[in-house]
Amino acid sequence: MKLLVAGADRVDAGKTTFTVGLLDSLDAVGFKPRAGNDHWFHNDDYRYAVGQGRLFGKDAKRLAAASPGTLDPEDVNPVHRLWRPSPGSGTGMLGQTDREFVVDRVAENYVVNNTVEMPAEAQTHLPLDEAVHVSSLPELNEVMGNLHLVALDGIARRVADRERVVVESYGDVAQPLREFEPDAVAVVEPARVRIYDGERYRKACSITSGGPEEGQLEERVPAVVDLIDSVGSAPLPALSSEERTDPSAVASAYERAYEELLAVTG
Repeated sequence: MKLLVAGADRVDAGKTTFTVGLLDSLDAVGFKPRAGNDHWFHNDDYRYAVGQGRLFGKDAKRLAAASPGTLDPEDVNPVHRLWRPSPGSGTGMLGQTDREFVVDRVAENYVVNNTVEMPAEAQTHLPLDEAVHVSSLPELNEVMGNLHLVALDGIARRVADRERVVVESYGDVAQPLREFEPDAVAVVEPARVRIYDGERYRKACSITSGGPEEGQLEERVPAVVDLIDSVGSAPLPALSSEERTDPSAVASAYERAYEELLAVTG
């Protein structure tokens, strides 16, 4: 059984909370092929990881902890991007007015954006001696066509080898792994989840035109689900912060939603 959890909103859709409860319910392994966090908005998470000479976020940490066995965040998340705010009216390398990318961790490699100042802690603690440095979007795209795709292909093979797996997407990206064929898809947003047949969702991804976002062409969830009808939906009750940190509590609260999702897989 292979499931995809995607988000209808760019941020704070509730994907990770939904996913950790699903992992607990199914005793499945969770993967987040791509993730990212912000030096300013997620400073505690950033300092926690960078202080260990590592780069990962709380989402990958939660998925690793909720999966069976002993896994590190890097085991379930091969590509992590560190962002920082971009005050003013200019745009950074990726054309965004509100933030700019600082450094990517790609498996055990690092890709550094030479056009921005790196936070002091990252420069001090991350193993950047052999990092790849880029100064333009064409350079970044070339690196992504090599390092990033190799790392994502590797995680795709690990996903394919698992009998029970849940893949969580990034932001509102519709398809985090190009070759991933989910049996069913849960599109999460505040207060509800919509459920889609995996094959129809994948076909909709293939005919949706992507745009130049984050260094590569990507389909966005709203554009994809506009092309197909959901096969189910369920409300997602509001959870306290204590409940959100307990996968079993999430599994209990979202039981109806998980039943609807699993019914699609047959």
